[in-house]
Amino acid sequence: MPSRSTSLALALAIMALSAWGVFSALDWPWKAKLFPLVIGIPLFCLATAEALWVIFGKQDAAAASDFKLSEGLERNVVQRRTALAAAWMIGFFALIVLVGFPIAVPVLVFVYLKVQGKEGWLFTGVFTAAVWAFFYGLFDLLLHLHFPEGWLLSWFG
Repeated sequence: MPSRSTSLALALAIMALSAWGVFSALDWPWKAKLFPLVIGIPLFCLATAEALWVIFGKQDAAAASDFKLSEGLERNVVQRRTALAAAWMIGFFALIVLVGFPIAVPVLVFVYLKVQGKEGWLFTGVFTAAVWAFFYGLFDLLLHLHFPEGWLLSWFG
């Protein structure tokens, strides 16, 4: 079970990152800042609630709310699963930076379904197309949000 200081440190780090994201987005045009504000403000509030829970909550309340996914598993299995999940997240962030959101989302869905999910080609193709259509329809056609292009697209024109 994570210690109180670890939970507090994580909550404070999430508060700092979400506050930085919100304040960074304030200077953007309205349509561009909508997405970071919709995500960042609730994230900041939830992290603040967690920090207050850790600071003012009872010690035994933290044990009652602990949820253990790795109980009964070997340490190397838990570490491998954690590293794999972190690698997928880091890869997604790198993909967003390199090619931008509109390309990164369907690419991640496709690769994740094929590599991690070991799904068939038909399901992977149909599901990826549906996710892309939803993403494109919501953010481009409906909300008219322009996502910044990735570094590779801006470097190569």
